[in-house]
Formats: sequence, structure tokens, C-alpha cells
Amino acid sequence: MKRGFGSDNHSGISPEIITAIEKANNEHALAYGDDEITARLEQLYRDTFGLQARPYLVFNGTGANVLSIDAMCRSHEAVICAETAHINVDECGAPQRIVGCRLLTVDTPDGKLTPALVKTRLHGFGFEHHSQPKAISISQPTELGTLYTIGEIKALADLAHEHGMYLHMDGARLANAAVALGCSFKEMTTDTGVDALSFGGTKNGLLMGESCVLLNPVLDVDIKYRRKQMTQLGSKMRFMAAQMEAYLTTSLWQRNAEHSNRMARLLAEKVKTVEGVRIVYRVQANSVFAQLPSDVWHALQKEYFFYDWDESQDIVRWMCSFDTTEQDIDDFVATLKSLMGA
Repeated sequence: MKRGFGSDNHSGISPEIITAIEKANNEHALAYGDDEITARLEQLYRDTFGLQARPYLVFNGTGANVLSIDAMCRSHEAVICAETAHINVDECGAPQRIVGCRLLTVDTPDGKLTPALVKTRLHGFGFEHHSQPKAISISQPTELGTLYTIGEIKALADLAHEHGMYLHMDGARLANAAVALGCSFKEMTTDTGVDALSFGGTKNGLLMGESCVLLNPVLDVDIKYRRKQMTQLGSKMRFMAAQMEAYLTTSLWQRNAEHSNRMARLLAEKVKTVEGVRIVYRVQANSVFAQLPSDVWHALQKEYFFYDWDESQDIVRWMCSFDTTEQDIDDFVATLKSLMGA
């Protein structure tokens, strides 16, 4: 498959991660997380996010999101999220089916919720005919590649807590956000008041590495049983733990995210020079959203795989990865220029 800009899930695995898996493959170890590597990782999460952090490794991002939501909500309750949120658009109704709760979506101009937007959904408390708002969920970065500032996250957490609710953060690309904002994971999550975090690494060089991290101890009730019921308990968990340990202890997360963010900025700078192409959202992480003639992007898709994000407005999404090269970008832009000229 030609290296393209479809998704950071299309990239391979960082060599450091393969080495970590090989190292963990030396001897037998207890299963289901009762091994030394997973124990070390749990302490590493506490060092990274704070002493109250309780991590639960899962197989994928949907599992992390659903387990987080299950910790916060019961079936009669609801999660407020952006219309574009991954939990609403790309998880095939998993939160609704598995947790049974409702998603209350909000239209946003840039993928970001604000207290004012959330307040439009804060009603019906105590009214037995309505699903009860119990959590706010945000993605960092958002599905449109935009970022919440630390102040914006704190404002949403404060609003949630004022109403007896929780704040969840979908951090599948949290490393890209931390690098872009120049802050630590803890400063962006625990210190702002986030209660539950979906923390991932698959999109940033891991083979498989996602986790539900409960930052509010109140939520850590019987989660190990719920993870098992959701089929998200890995028997050879040490291989997932080894990846995340290498990811966090070697600054691999930072190096990979810095590179993919930089490649996205470079891609945006180069396509801006192509007449007829318009960047539609701020390029703050590792994605570029562009508007261009439909016949051009259809033709471009014959050469490169990428997603048409909003076909009604001819908006497409180009993602950069930790292994994207400047040559990849130059070749892609040259093809785009040729098609625009044609």
C-alpha cells in the first residue's frame, strides 16, 4: 500500500515498541495483568497522571471510551458531546448499546464544546421522563484537529462538577495535544479536573495500546468486572503493558507526536500554495482539513487513500503519522498540483 494520508492508524510500529514486545517475550508470566510489567506500568501511570490515577488497559479506543462512560453513567443517564465526537460518529453506537445511556449531541463550529454550548443541554434534572445529564465528553485533539486550551478544559470540568456531573476526555491522540500545547499529560487532565480519560498510543507508534484511566477515585467501582464483561480484559496483558511502558519512559510519545504535528504543518504550508485549495480548520495537531474541487479530490483518491470528511462541502481530511516523511508530502503535493492544473 502506498504511504498516504488516510489515518495515523495506517502507519507501522515504532522500532522501540517491537523491542519492548520482544523483551517481554523472554519468560512465562502470570496472566490478566498479574505480571511485573503491568504492575510497573500502573505505578508509571500514577507518576504521570497523579497518585489517584487508576489505569485499565483495553484492546482499543472504543473499549477505553465505553469503559470510561460506563464508570460515569448508568443507563438512564446521558453524555453531552460534540456532534462530531468519535463516540457519536465512529463507534457504531457502542456506548448506547453497552452502557445503555444516551448521547446528547451539540453542533459546534470547530469540534469544540464550550460552557455556553453545553448549557443548552443542561435541563430536565430530576424529571423522570428525560435522560439525566451525567457527563460531558470532549476529544483532545478534536475530530477536526482543533485543541482545547487548559483553561477551556478547566471551564468545562468546573461546569460539570457544578451540576454533579463528570468530565471525560477522549485522548486517542493526547500526545499530539500535549506536544502542541507544551504541557504535561497531568497538567492537561488531572490538574484541570478531568474525571475519566481514554489514553491511547496506537495512533502514535504502538501496535495496540489504549487505556481507561480513572482520575476521580469515586468512579473506580467494580471497573475490573465491567472491563471483563466488555471483553476488554487481555490475558497476555504484559505485552500491552510493555508497549505503553516503553512509550512513556523513553519519551517516544513526545518524539513521535512532535514529528507528526510538524509534518501536518508542513503539509498545510505546501498545499496553501496550490490555487483552489483552502484549509478549513486550524492545523494544531497532526491533521489537515482542506476544501478543494470534488473532481480533483476524487482523482487524487485514485493515487492516495484519504477520507472525504464532508462530501457536501468538498472537505477532505489528511492525517500525518510518526513515520510520514517530507518526501511523502512533496510527492503528494506534486500530484495535487498536477491534478489542479489539469
